[in-house]
Amino acid sequence: MDKIISKVAALGIPGLVLVTAIGATGLTGAAAITAALAALGPGGILGGIAVLGISGLVVQGITEFGFDAIFSGVVKELYLRGESKGSILNKIEKYPISKTLKRKLKENLEHYN
Repeated sequence: MDKIISKVAALGIPGLVLVTAIGATGLTGAAAITAALAALGPGGILGGIAVLGISGLVVQGITEFGFDAIFSGVVKELYLRGESKGSILNKIEKYPISKTLKRKLKENLEHYN
């Protein structure tokens, strides 16, 4: 049941994003879909389709693992790719997340060698 819910959520969010973008164009029909897709991402319509696909993957990851695990994984990957702890700390400060999660990410970062 949990897997079905996560799949529905992953498919639902890109649809909501597209519907919102279509509403924002002020157009109707095929012109609205074309304009919305072009506006969603870099590179026109193909970029918009890519953005919708990537948003589906992100939502699926969040529903499966939670925000904490996703953000912790990103911080760890940044460290493994050679970014300095200072630059990662600056990024953590800019993330639009709770103070509690920021503190947890900073604590995790201190344990990386």
